[in-house]
Amino acid sequence: MEIFKGTKVHDFMGKRIPFLGLSAVLVIGSLVLLFTRGLNLGIDFAGGTLVQVQYEHKAPIDKIRTVLNSTEYKGSSITKFGSDEEVVIRISGVSSNLANDIGDEMHKLLDSTGKFEIRRVDMVGPKVGGELREKGIMALSLSLIVILIYVSYRFEWRFAIASILALAHDVIIALGAISLVGVEVNLDILAAILTILGYSLNDTIIVFDRIREGVQTSKESVLNSVVNSSVSRTLSRTTLTSLTTFFVVATLYFFGGEIINGFAFTLLVGIIVGTYSSIFIAASFLVQLRFSIESFRAKEAEKVKRQKEKEKLRAMYEKGTV
Repeated sequence: MEIFKGTKVHDFMGKRIPFLGLSAVLVIGSLVLLFTRGLNLGIDFAGGTLVQVQYEHKAPIDKIRTVLNSTEYKGSSITKFGSDEEVVIRISGVSSNLANDIGDEMHKLLDSTGKFEIRRVDMVGPKVGGELREKGIMALSLSLIVILIYVSYRFEWRFAIASILALAHDVIIALGAISLVGVEVNLDILAAILTILGYSLNDTIIVFDRIREGVQTSKESVLNSVVNSSVSRTLSRTTLTSLTTFFVVATLYFFGGEIINGFAFTLLVGIIVGTYSSIFIAASFLVQLRFSIESFRAKEAEKVKRQKEKEKLRAMYEKGTV
């Protein structure tokens, strides 16, 4: 049945079990990765020192590693950074020596490896890194709590629970992808995760708003039919918005350089998973939570009745009859 005229209705809820099954596999796989491999915490959260070095020729990574292994910086991570000429040296921990001029010290240690310049030196103490990690977790937790309160106030508690489950689904899968690829988790990745929350919630709220509208304006008593019509009505909008955003972020990923790659990759995963969850998962959770159309309509009718009574009393008061 088409609740909104002119809208081709797709049977999303009739296929919700396979969609939920796919999501369960992705979430479980992501959790396994997070518990086994964990996240590659950057210096923002783990503490340490990062030195970016640019050579005039191809960076001799093996020679750099040999030189550093004979010093107190043994075991440092050395990786290419965007091109063959640039490398990043990551040193865990911050000693008193590092707190002095690490740039000058690296110049002296690596002098025999060729001509180069120190492009960047970042240092974060373990205490500061721990504080940033705690505040990052707190930011995510507070975001979810505020979202739960907001959606409960605007809609109904089942909508709120469904939206939080959908958001948790998106974040867990995004973190699983980060763990799988080995993206270094710093403050920019935390910003990307918070952006995913906002992006996904926006799509979910639009879908829920259409579901509420369908419940209020139609005589349909079967929730699956209302949900199918509502999701179908927002399908073109969701798809077009997601595609345009995807192309912009993909451009950042391929042409934005090494520094922004982790941020862009996280957003790409979030856009894909967030769009999928808004179309197939969020409303499925609402159905699984046994949202009642009759109960919702009764509550809405009671609200309208109370509002009319208030307006009537106000009118009588203004006329001086009360």
